[in-house]
Amino acid sequence: MFGNDNEPVVLRRDVDTLSVPAGIPNRLPKDSLVYITQAMGGSFTVYFEGNLYRVAGRDADALGKEPAQPPELRPGATDGEFEQLVLDQMRTVYDPEIPINIVDLGLVYECRIEKSAETDSRSVHIKMTVTAPGCGMGEVLVEEVRDKVRQLPTVGSVDVELVFDPPWSMSMMSEEARLEAGLL
Repeated sequence: MFGNDNEPVVLRRDVDTLSVPAGIPNRLPKDSLVYITQAMGGSFTVYFEGNLYRVAGRDADALGKEPAQPPELRPGATDGEFEQLVLDQMRTVYDPEIPINIVDLGLVYECRIEKSAETDSRSVHIKMTVTAPGCGMGEVLVEEVRDKVRQLPTVGSVDVELVFDPPWSMSMMSEEARLEAGLL
């Protein structure tokens, strides 16, 4: 389980987590020794007493880490630049077991953006899936996408729908993701 990439950390405070892959809430106590197995996109996967847990980015301080800063949108940005920012923000969401972001993993099926004619706000509509229908982390990933996209300037609303049709397959992964996973 432990390679050179697993960083040992003593928790600085109690921290609420979610078990991986079930998504069951759990609290890890202050002064526990955990091993960070994945630190991507601002959230963390830690190993503790034989199990994996997801630590949200907002709780990075419990691990002695700095929370990720929200992205910025330059004044006068085009709709295309905004759409790219949304995709980049979703690329900071990682599957807790597979160190590949959800966009390159092929879990995002649709991202539609509507700009309000009256205001400068935008509504973002996303359809996404998970690698397996029984994955307990589905709603966790949906909420993380919703939270991260909501942080973007000019976003008025975010709707994220978890769908299972078509079922996800490895063929939906980007070439870069397949290369990273050793499938090419």
